[in-house]
Amino acid sequence: MKTTHPLVAGFLFWLSTLFTAAGPPNIIFIFIDDLGWMDIGCYGNTFVETPRIDQLAAEGLRFTDFYAAGAVCSPTRCAVQSGQNQARIGITAHIPGHWRPFERVITPQTTMALPLDTITVAESLKEAGYRTGYVGKWHLGTGPAFQPGQQGYDFSAVIGGPHLPGKYRVQGRKDLRPKPGQYRTDFEADLSIDFIKQKRGQPFFLMLSPFAVHIPLGAMSEKVEKYRTKAAASGRKLPHPVYAAMIEHCDDMVGRIVDTVEAEGLTQNTLVVFTSDNGGLYRRYDFRAEADDLVATQAPLKGEKGSLHEGGVRVPLIVKYPPLVKAGGLSAEPTISYDFYPTFVDLAGGSLPRHQTIDGLSLVPLFKDPGAVLARKALHWHYPHYHHDRPASSIREREWKLIQYLDGSGDLELYHLAADLGETRNLADEKKGRVGDLKAKLSAWRGKVIARMPIPNPQYNPDRAGDWWSMRSGKPVNSNARKPFPPTEKDR
Repeated sequence: MKTTHPLVAGFLFWLSTLFTAAGPPNIIFIFIDDLGWMDIGCYGNTFVETPRIDQLAAEGLRFTDFYAAGAVCSPTRCAVQSGQNQARIGITAHIPGHWRPFERVITPQTTMALPLDTITVAESLKEAGYRTGYVGKWHLGTGPAFQPGQQGYDFSAVIGGPHLPGKYRVQGRKDLRPKPGQYRTDFEADLSIDFIKQKRGQPFFLMLSPFAVHIPLGAMSEKVEKYRTKAAASGRKLPHPVYAAMIEHCDDMVGRIVDTVEAEGLTQNTLVVFTSDNGGLYRRYDFRAEADDLVATQAPLKGEKGSLHEGGVRVPLIVKYPPLVKAGGLSAEPTISYDFYPTFVDLAGGSLPRHQTIDGLSLVPLFKDPGAVLARKALHWHYPHYHHDRPASSIREREWKLIQYLDGSGDLELYHLAADLGETRNLADEKKGRVGDLKAKLSAWRGKVIARMPIPNPQYNPDRAGDWWSMRSGKPVNSNARKPFPPTEKDR
């Protein structure tokens, strides 16, 4: 087999960047729901089969230190659409959130929809001449006035809720449902492929946001049985076989999208981005005792969705764009969800909003050179809610990370991620100077974005503090929520 000298290969790659891209690229943004950092093969999962996602990574650039802006879905979706840290807007919990009326603190109410005066990434791309489409889960407002069609998307087909078989609200058309026996990611791929194939002489931006791999667990039986057989043969308990099958369904979806781009002759001028809205789920939020409620593990990362530990916010990111991104690249630069907005607008040759703060930075320098360093001092998170952990804020400044709990406990956790990726050693007592510095910076950032904070709860009742109540019904959502959280090592 012949090989090309590295210098020649580098020259050819540089040359390709000059001649293969014809105008602004098409942008396909695949945004999986609840997919964890360790859920796919190219990030180290040896159980679930994800050949098409792994191929995407081999042909593009994989990020090791990419973060979801939020620990749950709506906050990250807000960050993607606005280019801002969601604390500025107040969408800090999934809409409408949960309620723990007897806990130590009262948590702030989340904003219930993305404000219509927010200039979205779709609106900025439309200004740059793009046709825009949205397929799948929106979760940034339930009313008709707050759907993608009112936020810059020319076409949208969005699912209203998690339960199969869901109907999709299609912009300007009647509602659609998957065909009998059709898995939902296949239906979402169908809608996306139809959008990609429309030739209108202009670049397009498509956001494909499947509800998978979010609970409730559900997948086609042949894939489930395959993973049940694999689990029995290996003695492996996690991931749940149905969850593993759901991941493979997403892999199939990615393959269909990439194959369509190739068949349509668009590969050389299409940016494909693959990521997730938050970390993976370990255990369903109601924490029932059945073993079947365990979903997946993000080990060696600590925590899960709903936590500001690495397992709750560190997620996969893969990008493929042949004219600019060299195959097989790896970037360890800390990056985050609100970086997508300026990245897409940068590649589109558009302009960022003049009167809207954009917290993100363009990732184009990393596309060109994965070893580049962005001009950013720190990343910040604000999740002042009870869910899979206690209310908290956090900051990552290069290799140092501080978590500050906001439940009145005063608890602080400091980790040196370069030496302790699994956050196993809390250095807060040993590095008081570092703690003080990061704590002050985190507090200053919260003040700058006017972050909403918890307040002491006069109705605090330690015997009922674990009760979950629904924001929709105003009633308890389960009767056995007093199990401590997050999951203990014994649970794992």
